Order: sequence, then structure tokens, then C-alpha cells
Amino acid sequence: MTDSALEKGTISVHLVAEALQAWRRRGLPEAPLLAQAGISPVQLQRPQARVSAQAYARLWLALAAGLDDEFFGMDSRRLKSGTFAFMARTALATDNLGVALDVMVRLLNLGLDDVQLRLERADGLAQVVVRESGVQPLRAFAHFTLWMMVHGLCCWLVGRRLPIVAVELRCTRPDYVADYQVMFGDELRFECPRSRLLLEADCLNLPVSRSHSELRGFLRGAPANILVRYRDPQSLTMRVKACLRSLEPAHWPDFEQLSQRFHMASSTLRRRLAREGQSYQVLKDQVRRDLAVACLDAGGRQFAELAETLGFADASAFYKAFRKWTGTTPGQYCAAERAAVKSARHD
Repeated sequence: MTDSALEKGTISVHLVAEALQAWRRRGLPEAPLLAQAGISPVQLQRPQARVSAQAYARLWLALAAGLDDEFFGMDSRRLKSGTFAFMARTALATDNLGVALDVMVRLLNLGLDDVQLRLERADGLAQVVVRESGVQPLRAFAHFTLWMMVHGLCCWLVGRRLPIVAVELRCTRPDYVADYQVMFGDELRFECPRSRLLLEADCLNLPVSRSHSELRGFLRGAPANILVRYRDPQSLTMRVKACLRSLEPAHWPDFEQLSQRFHMASSTLRRRLAREGQSYQVLKDQVRRDLAVACLDAGGRQFAELAETLGFADASAFYKAFRKWTGTTPGQYCAAERAAVKSARHD
């Protein structure tokens, strides 16, 4: 399995439910939409279930097309389909990220009514500030959808991940934030006076380095290529995961060996992982989960063989774990994935 396949990752069904809110509020049929994405309705009933990043990206595109709204009904005005592509093309024509980001802010302000953005530079920071017209703050999912588009496009334009200093939101902390932390880092602050995305100001001087030929590939792969690609690779969590992905599960180090790899005492490693809300066992389970999903997406292994490769005692243990991870069996997952791919080819 290639590194790129493994890094595609998975997305919690909590974010699937968040994306579906406007669709459900309008009473639109949900089953065809989920089938198009390759997501089983059973998965949505299991709080711990996860879907592949590709399935979530297909849902994202299907929702945007069905609602003709790339902001999923979270503003009184639709952010019409094609806005993100137009924003990317326009930003690509600029010389540096500061000008590109200013262009993005202006275009989003033309497309939205209840949300307006402002780019500010002060005290060595660049901040994209959100002004909300409503008394009640937007839910976290709305903000993170904006940041995913803006930050993801910025990272692509300069060809590198831009470290996020912090994300501050007016809203209360949602029940589920784990995937947001993976995407945007640990500095997520809630119930703040205003909502804003904070970056180092120096990044605004970075040149826009992409070409128009690269843009076509980027847009073909969106939004899957911004859902997980620009997660923080410098966090200890991501470094441990990268270490595990580089090895066969049978050769994964124990905790003491892992500590030696990272040149720190085991107590220090445990404490730093805990500070990021993680443990070694949880990270191993997450990598096994993403390995399983990536392998099944590739369609190249028998379930028993995959169970052995992932280090399970037998196929039944793998089935049980996979059902816990995704809310469905490996066979059901593969059937839904095949149906979604077949549907996409016919569209």
C-alpha cells in the first residue's frame, strides 16, 4: 500500500451528520445521496463509525451539487457551485499569498451574506476575521468549512503546509472536535469574542508557485486533497503515525522502542502525547483503521489476508474492529464503495 493511499485517512460520521443538516432540514431524500457517496445509512447510527476521506469528499460534492451551494445551506445566500474553482483560478493569477488571500476573502464576501471575512495584519500575525450578522454564533462546522477551503487553497498555492497559530471561534465547543484537531491543530479555542484564523504574517510573502496545468489536477481532486493532505505533519501525533505507516504492523515498536526512536524518555513521550489528547494504543488503532480502509478501497486483498497483515489474531477479530471503526462490515463497506464508484462512472 502506497503512502499516499494510507494518508487519505478517514472522517468521523459526526462530520457526515454535520454536512447533512441543511439537506435533512429541507426534507430531501437522503438514501440516494448516501449511496452516491458510498456511505451506508447504518454507519450514521454508530457514533464511533468512520468513512473514508474519498467517501466524504463524494458526499461533499453531491451536497454542493444538490443544493447548488458549496457552503451547504449555512448562509442565507447560496455559495453557488463553481465558486471554489473560480476562487482558485483567480488566486492563482496573483504573485504572492498575501494578495491571493485578499482575493479569496473578497470573493467569499461577494458570495455570502451572513458571513463576511476580513484579512488583517498585526503583531507578526495574519488573521482572517469572521464577522457574523446573526446574534447566535455560527456552529463550528460552518467555520471549519470556511477554514478548510481558505487554508487548504493557500497551502496548495504555495506548495507547503502553512502552520496555523490558532483557530478562535465564538461558538461553544462541539461534542466532537477530534477530526478538527487533526486538520487544524490543537490550538482550537471556543467561546472567544470573535472568530478568526491566525497564521504567521511572514507566510503572506510566499510566492504563488503553482501552474495552470497543476490547477486542473487540483480541482479534479478537490475536496479530498484538502480534507487530509494539509494536516500538521510536525505534531507528535502525526510523526508517530508516520513512523507506524513506514513499517509493517508486525514490526511496530513497543512503547519503549518508540521512545528511543524519538530520542526521548518514555515518560516524556507519554506526557507529550497526552498533551495532544492521544495515547500510543489509540494511534496504533487509528493507523490500523486507516490501513484497513485504504486496502479495501484498493480492492486488492482477501479479508483474512488483510486481518493477518494488520496484526489481528484472526478474521473475526478484524471484522469486530472494522465494524467498530466504520459501523459496517468489510463486505458491506466494499459493496457500498463499488456501488458509489459505478454510479460515479455513469454520471
